[in-house]
Amino acid sequence: MEQDVLPDFVIGTAQSLLRIAERYWDLVMTPGWRQYQVVIVLGLILAAISMRAATQARWETWARSREGWPKWRLRLLVQVLRRLTLIYFTLLSWAVYAVMREVTWPSRSYLIGAAAKLAAAWLAIALVSRFIANPSLRKFATWLMWGYATLAVFNLVDDAAAILDSVAFDIGNLHLSLLVVFKAVVLATAMLTIARAGAGLAERGLRRNEDLSPSMQVLAGKAVQVLLYGIAFTVVIRSIGFDLTGLAVLSGAVGVGIGFGLQKVVSNLVSGIIILMDRSIKPGDVISLGETFGWINALGARYVSVVTRDGKEYLIPNEDLITSQVVNWSHSNRFVRLDINFGTSYDDDPHKVRKVAIAAAMTVSRVLEQDGMRPVCHVVGFGDSSVDYILRFWISDPTGGLTNIRGNVFLALWDAFKAEGISIPFPQREVRLMNDPIAVQVAAEDPTQAQGGSAPKLD
Repeated sequence: MEQDVLPDFVIGTAQSLLRIAERYWDLVMTPGWRQYQVVIVLGLILAAISMRAATQARWETWARSREGWPKWRLRLLVQVLRRLTLIYFTLLSWAVYAVMREVTWPSRSYLIGAAAKLAAAWLAIALVSRFIANPSLRKFATWLMWGYATLAVFNLVDDAAAILDSVAFDIGNLHLSLLVVFKAVVLATAMLTIARAGAGLAERGLRRNEDLSPSMQVLAGKAVQVLLYGIAFTVVIRSIGFDLTGLAVLSGAVGVGIGFGLQKVVSNLVSGIIILMDRSIKPGDVISLGETFGWINALGARYVSVVTRDGKEYLIPNEDLITSQVVNWSHSNRFVRLDINFGTSYDDDPHKVRKVAIAAAMTVSRVLEQDGMRPVCHVVGFGDSSVDYILRFWISDPTGGLTNIRGNVFLALWDAFKAEGISIPFPQREVRLMNDPIAVQVAAEDPTQAQGGSAPKLD
């Protein structure tokens, strides 16, 4: 490849990598103890595979018997069992390396020691990386740490840093190289992991604090999350060498964009802060908004998650909860009063109907019977075909549903009225067709009393 086709730093980087690869290839291919060490390492790998095949069944049987262990210990045990080959190879290689260091020259066990160190590093990285929850971030961090450990074992960290630093370009006063970008990516990964873990710990701690209301717990958790992610962003930007004063122009442009195109977004964000501050709704509250009835599952920065009884989850913008009328069934307390209307026949005693209706409602499990919340029944009017009543009762668990409790009370009323002989009237209508002839029949008179012939007959 000609030099005028690619930049000089690309050619220099490729040549440096090629020289390093040739050096280690010569070390492996040179006859003598280096090749013997390679053969020994390959033999240790085969021995580790054989040991796993011989002992895996026993280890799994032993692991299944650990039923009383905590979940974190069982998960760690599963990860260990998945890496039995690597564990056996690490133990065998370190044992062989220690023996050869004592009985022969150090140069004759260099590659075995490097393999032992590399295996131990890979094992530690595989176990530690399980603490990263995000799968993509965990995979990236794992490969990153494995690459660094490999370079460190073979003393190539400085050479790799020099190669990465040689690929660079300048933007004004900013010197940006692959090494700087690589460090920034590593630092960003570490800072984001720490920020996410810290935010999770803070939220769990706030939820256990009974002195704070649920809405204040959410607000404090969001504030901690914003603070930690802000610190992570600032540290990463500063590590690159970017001047933060240059963000003044960007912030002005963002402000203009907010004024024209992000009004709804900002409105929802501000509305979310207002909802958290005034505690008008909080997680667990039962609300009605238009045709939506359910309970608050989570409060977000832009929306509120409402779960209905049929399993649907509505993401309602915060602005709608501020500007629209919202019925909060459990704002100050979780007690809800429900009404049921019914009617009975005029032949039934209203006093008896009221007593039977109250007793029937109290047989339903969710209906409260405490003082001040006992069911009551009132006569509310005299209808065309029935005496009209209203039955009122209280419940303390609106999240359990309203339609089902009304249905259970109606069934209790039906059973009680049937048992007491109380009838529930229903409208009856008689329909006549005006053009049809009407048949009239008159009973015949007694022949002994009839005079002058038979009784008349009318059709």
